[in-house]
Amino acid sequence: MAAAIPSFTAVPALSNNKTISRPFKTRGYSTLNLAPAQKKTRQSIKAMSPSKVLTQDELKKLAADKAVEYVESGMVLGLGTGSTAAFVVAKIGELMKSGTLKDIVGIPTSKRTAEQAASLGIPLSVLDDHPKIDLAIDGADEVDPELNLVKGRGGALLREKMVEAASSKFVVVVDESKLVDGLGGSKLAMPVEVVPFCWKYNAQRLQALFVTEGCEAKLRMDGEKPYVTDNSNYIVDLYFKTPIKDARAAGSAILGFEGVVEHGLFLDMATAVIIAGSDGVSVKLK
Repeated sequence: MAAAIPSFTAVPALSNNKTISRPFKTRGYSTLNLAPAQKKTRQSIKAMSPSKVLTQDELKKLAADKAVEYVESGMVLGLGTGSTAAFVVAKIGELMKSGTLKDIVGIPTSKRTAEQAASLGIPLSVLDDHPKIDLAIDGADEVDPELNLVKGRGGALLREKMVEAASSKFVVVVDESKLVDGLGGSKLAMPVEVVPFCWKYNAQRLQALFVTEGCEAKLRMDGEKPYVTDNSNYIVDLYFKTPIKDARAAGSAILGFEGVVEHGLFLDMATAVIIAGSDGVSVKLK
């Protein structure tokens, strides 16, 4: 994917009550001054210089760097999992090393994120000790127009959902390839974490639940063996020929199956989505 190098402006303020403020300083961190939004979403930060073509990883890094501008010293942060989240963690570690950020506590959503953060000197804790998180930043596999998400292709959906649900604000970082008209629309996996016991029984039930969407359920493999999550569970990946018709109803139905632990539908959770693409970097607020 190609894109132009963006020219950044200040980041729009996040708000729990779905309002948009005037931009605030991103390293002085003045108090947020909120004003009612005129539109449901707002885009900003457009590309100004078409001088260089960017790879997908470069786009992810640009969006990740912009997301980290929401981080303030003293915050408890939810640290996501996946290739985009790794850029976020790396940037936080860099800013802590330089002294720009101080007194950060990270709540990792996977063992590999914990290992990366620890290697960068980011202090870590758990939800038991920090049940209220100031801000979580993570990637997503799909984002629909209402900022609902599919997440968990990296295998950490349960811990991601626990940490991000406990966060006052949740910023999602993606490149434009993750945008879909409806969840499941990418025709890539929507993960469901299940207990290993009789996983095939649940895979059959999950596939039958989405007959009209042409669903195919597959056990995720790690070489010759089933992929095992950090919680010692399996993942059944659901592939759809057409988008999920009613994501909320689908989520409830999936969790109604005994032996299902969690699904990768993250509905009404994102505060903002930062998108890197051919037009630069934009911010969409809920």
